[in-house]
Amino acid sequence: MPLGPTSSAINIHGSTLTDSAPNVPRTPTSITIHPVALFSILDHYLRRTDTQDRVIGTLLGTRHDNQVEVRSSFAVLHSETDEQVAVDMDYHRTMYELHHKVNPKEIIVGWYSTGSNLNTYSALIQNFYSQETAPHQAIHVAVNTGVEEGEVAGVRAYISSPVGVFPKPENCVFVPVPVELRFHDAERSGLDLLTNTSNSSTSTTSQPVADLEIIERAILSVSDMLDRVLTYVRAVLSGEKKGDPAIGRYLMDTLGASTDDLEKGGFNASLQDTLMISYLANLVRSQAEVSSRLALTIAS
Repeated sequence: MPLGPTSSAINIHGSTLTDSAPNVPRTPTSITIHPVALFSILDHYLRRTDTQDRVIGTLLGTRHDNQVEVRSSFAVLHSETDEQVAVDMDYHRTMYELHHKVNPKEIIVGWYSTGSNLNTYSALIQNFYSQETAPHQAIHVAVNTGVEEGEVAGVRAYISSPVGVFPKPENCVFVPVPVELRFHDAERSGLDLLTNTSNSSTSTTSQPVADLEIIERAILSVSDMLDRVLTYVRAVLSGEKKGDPAIGRYLMDTLGASTDDLEKGGFNASLQDTLMISYLANLVRSQAEVSSRLALTIAS
């Protein structure tokens, strides 16, 4: 992709654009990234060659109205020089076909790169992925690894908009979009293990964590959260702290004490099961005691 001398790319910080036409796809206003995609990007960065300043790849996920959920990613071969940038489009399409066979629901939503530098090459790559995601807008996720001195690690997301009366592919504006990291409950134990390993002095674990130890940590974590909730509730009841209505409604919904329908709450259902088991246990114990006394009476 040769570049002209007058081409440029701009990075601005402002509000996101909105589409007023009903038939035009909505502009993404929020982006969610799962840990699997983020780890894949970091692994790609660690495996780069010494001549590569950054790496790029394709983002796969789903779209829901104006929200984009990035679930996975894969690396794409590319090279950059002072005169041009080259992207292996055939490799990109082949990898996408393989991923699509495994996860048919995941589509191309954009691309990623490492580092915080947005230049004309970024605009050209953005134009290519915009054609792949048409009629939807392609998103760009920039992962700053924090390896270089003076740079802070972080993740940023952008969408693009053409610039000029006669827009060129290499001329566009990158508009920031809010991005957040979200994980499933099944991924929590793995993330906790990675967090504990990174905080340890050796940065390695001598042996895999046993299931019983994982359960113990989870129970201790839940117990600690319950203690914090009880402390807060007692402080509010005693008048030491002003209650927050939002926290109160959240606790009511969590414990199944919604005033709309108390019978459908998960907490109440569990409580009824516990009371029924306790009742049956007491009934069996009473019957056993009566039977033993009858046997003693008949024997005497």
